[in-house]
Amino acid sequence: MSAAPPAAKSSPLAGNATIKPVQFAELKPAGAPAADSNIELIMDVPLQVTVELGRTRKLIREILELGPGSIVELDKLAGEPVDVLVNGKLIAKGEVVVIDENFGVRVTEIVSKLERASNLQ
Repeated sequence: MSAAPPAAKSSPLAGNATIKPVQFAELKPAGAPAADSNIELIMDVPLQVTVELGRTRKLIREILELGPGSIVELDKLAGEPVDVLVNGKLIAKGEVVVIDENFGVRVTEIVSKLERASNLQ
């Protein structure tokens, strides 16, 4: 059901200008194929991925006393999930795994949208 646009009007405020009604392009539903092609534009953007085992606070004196064999105690227990951060923002939790002779992280939980939004502040 398409209505014809109203005729152009002349307005005393506009002087000799002709005022025409605005016409908008038809909106596409979310998830349309055009959206999928847009994501391709950012697929090669590099991101900094960090896995955080834990944190601690130390005095400068304590840092200066560190040497080979020193132990820095963290705020997490052994076996507790580690944090996966992308560009410094928490996005997931996981567990440390060994792959051949390298460490890796198996993602066990993706942080909810609500948690991610609260971490942005």
